[in-house]
Amino acid sequence: MSENTAERPVVVGVDGSAASVAALRWAGEQARALGTGVLAVHAWEPATGLAPYVPASGRPTQAEQREAAAGLLASAVRRAFGGHVGSGVRAVLVEGPAARVLLRQARGAALLALGRGDHGGWDLPALGPVGRECLRHARVPVVTVPAPDRSAHPLRSVKGAFSRTGAA
Repeated sequence: MSENTAERPVVVGVDGSAASVAALRWAGEQARALGTGVLAVHAWEPATGLAPYVPASGRPTQAEQREAAAGLLASAVRRAFGGHVGSGVRAVLVEGPAARVLLRQARGAALLALGRGDHGGWDLPALGPVGRECLRHARVPVVTVPAPDRSAHPLRSVKGAFSRTGAA
């Protein structure tokens, strides 16, 4: 991977869901097709919504919350790539609101990939608020990758899809 392509990675929002792991897998294939790397990003914010009657000893510290967030990110990367995490995959943990963090990390990227759960009505997949905010404000292409459906064929990179059909 050249230095120039390393500056334009495929950025992936990781929240630990099956859809974000599918987005990581897809991003790995797409990054290989583009000759670039993958930047797996997990945004976290310290939890403040605990009930006021929870004793201080029962509340996780900010360091514990950060450690849990780092564990979630590492686990998602392992689930996506198994033992084959190459040097082209970087994982970053950033404190802050998810949409803002993803948009900042995606500046100048090749594209931004987000997992998409099937939580819409009428059998239409919908994005959550983070995905909608990224679609509204991203300056790079945004790809949404659905949660895996065990009965469907696995997703392929764009280059792989075109080469199978003989197009472009």
